[in-house]
Amino acid sequence: MSLEEYKRKRRFEETPEPPPKLAAKPGHRFVVQRHRASRLHYDFRLEMDGVLKSWAVPKGPSLDPADKRLAMQVEDHPVSYFDFEGTIPEGNYGAGTVMVWDVGTWEPLSPGTVKGKYVPASDEEADAMLKKGDLKIRLHGKRLKGDFAIVHIRARRPGSKGNEWLLIKKQDDDVVSHYDIDKYDTSVLTKRTMDQISGDAKSKEWTSSPPVSQGKAKTAWVEEALAKAKTKTSAKPSGKTATAAKKKLSAKPESSISKLDGARKAPLPVEIRPMLAEIADKAFDDPHWVYEIKWDGYRAIAYIEDGKVRLVSRNQNDLTKEFPELAALPELIRAKTAVLDGEVVALDENGRTSFSLIQRRTGIRAFGRRVSGDKSLAIQYYAFDLLYLDGYDLRRTPLTARKEKLAEIIKPGGVLLYSEHFPDGVKLFEAARKNGLEGILAKRADSLYQEKRSSDWLKIKITQTVDCVIGGYTDPEGSREYFGALVLGLYNDKGQLMHVGQVGTGFDQAMLKTVFAAMEKYKSAKNPFHGLVDVDARHVHWAKPALVAEIKFSEWTEGADGGDPKLRAPVFVALRTDKKPKECTFATQRAS
Repeated sequence: MSLEEYKRKRRFEETPEPPPKLAAKPGHRFVVQRHRASRLHYDFRLEMDGVLKSWAVPKGPSLDPADKRLAMQVEDHPVSYFDFEGTIPEGNYGAGTVMVWDVGTWEPLSPGTVKGKYVPASDEEADAMLKKGDLKIRLHGKRLKGDFAIVHIRARRPGSKGNEWLLIKKQDDDVVSHYDIDKYDTSVLTKRTMDQISGDAKSKEWTSSPPVSQGKAKTAWVEEALAKAKTKTSAKPSGKTATAAKKKLSAKPESSISKLDGARKAPLPVEIRPMLAEIADKAFDDPHWVYEIKWDGYRAIAYIEDGKVRLVSRNQNDLTKEFPELAALPELIRAKTAVLDGEVVALDENGRTSFSLIQRRTGIRAFGRRVSGDKSLAIQYYAFDLLYLDGYDLRRTPLTARKEKLAEIIKPGGVLLYSEHFPDGVKLFEAARKNGLEGILAKRADSLYQEKRSSDWLKIKITQTVDCVIGGYTDPEGSREYFGALVLGLYNDKGQLMHVGQVGTGFDQAMLKTVFAAMEKYKSAKNPFHGLVDVDARHVHWAKPALVAEIKFSEWTEGADGGDPKLRAPVFVALRTDKKPKECTFATQRAS
């Protein structure tokens, strides 16, 4: 059995969870852990083949055969996870409180019955039954007793990954009709409740240094990088609206919302178009501006009312059902009604926001294609602005006053994180560059919220370059001449040219003509790429792999269905006559 997936999802320098290690001796224990993450659920784990085979059971196991509990199979866990109880910190996969709800031993049962009863089976039979998708077991636990079946089912829901099972109690002497799992709300190991575990300093729990407060959760690299960006100087905007902006981030704003500059009483807005940033060429320092990390995810306005949240994209598409974990947002702010502006993000193994991972989570690929999303990937919401609060519209309130009030109302913990701002743009940009981020945002400290693109907010992107082989081009569209986009590739370690995307921007008319003339010499009827080429073959013209183009791009993203990586936001820079195509490999280019 492999623990690679368990390892991939966790940063063991930050979480108290045990490292991935196969058990040396076979065992037959089981554990049920109550897990309050984005949603409360139960993790059912069987010790088999040196690991804990694991299923997430949303409603928890039942002793009533009438309850056929959905059980989503997840990655194998190490056997040392058996008695884990404590808190997984914010920003980590599965963040939340874990309780050991039940423990005991189990034994496999034969597929058939003898005189109406199941009889013990061997471990080999258990492995075969699990592989077949119908495992029968007998539990000897403190709370769960008797015979159960774990049955693999074929789900009909769109996007299913095939990991749906049912956990079913069999008819025997241990049946409890109308079983109520909520009656058992303490740990079988420590007798503590979930709240006691989450608030107990003696529990296994990672804490940052300095400690995180007010929901300003950051992973270790953010703490280190942003600490370098902080100075004693705070932003000092001018003008009559600058009072709140002159305060430090940690200072408390006026307790009354109505006293905030520009706040006006109004009903909850039905629709808000997000404020967008213009592009700046380079980072700068200015005491009238503040600077934020640019989180690489999906922009979303969060409307919170009556304990519910509605998430809307920048294009006014409803994202609420796409991210069910964010239904917890109303519980994480001290407000009855509010409108937040922020970014839905997925974190990689280093705690950095990754556009590739958020694509995997939603299943959205290039050119609007959809594949099955990976719902096991955790997401969070980084809030960076507050537009409405408990009856008051704050869009005419200065930015730093809005952010101070936002920091005040966010509760620590959960899927809601606060995006801080800093007074040093150059230092923050350098910290972001060293940590492989997309860039930073510069915002006028006293800027008001405008539902349009504005020069009061500036986007300063960190770009990378790569030299790619040109393997073809697409037909031009509209009034464009010569070609639409270049089809790009890199060589893998087997010497095969692999498709990495298309580039259609960065050309003026003269460059279009120059590049087209160069490609005409190498036109070919043969496709030079190995494997899938994500382009419409009806409108592509192949070329011999003889030309090299320098491409500017933002990051590598995952290809369709886990295929080869693709360039995100590529821009043509120049033809490289000094470089040979065979020099353009994944090994050399992705390391640069």
